[in-house]
Amino acid sequence: MAKRKKTILKRQRQEKKKRQYNKKIKDGIKKMVKDIKKAVLNQKPDVQEMVKKAYKMIDKAAAKGVIHKNTAARKKSGLAHFINKYGKQIAVENK
Repeated sequence: MAKRKKTILKRQRQEKKKRQYNKKIKDGIKKMVKDIKKAVLNQKPDVQEMVKKAYKMIDKAAAKGVIHKNTAARKKSGLAHFINKYGKQIAVENK
């Protein structure tokens, strides 16, 4: 087996840590968006608070470079579109 330089091994360890960190953040965002969509469809009262947390999480991920800024904007826009579409539709159906 070829001899590896210490710098390469160190870089591999750093990449592994960074990959795990990024995955944790991305999975958290996906879970939050999924929970918000469920809450909107089930007419939960605390949707606005959840949206506020999700926007903060998405903005933080974009600022740290976990996701691209345009991806962050697209996720926030899609979430707002879903809430406006189904939140109002549910309110009208109940009247």
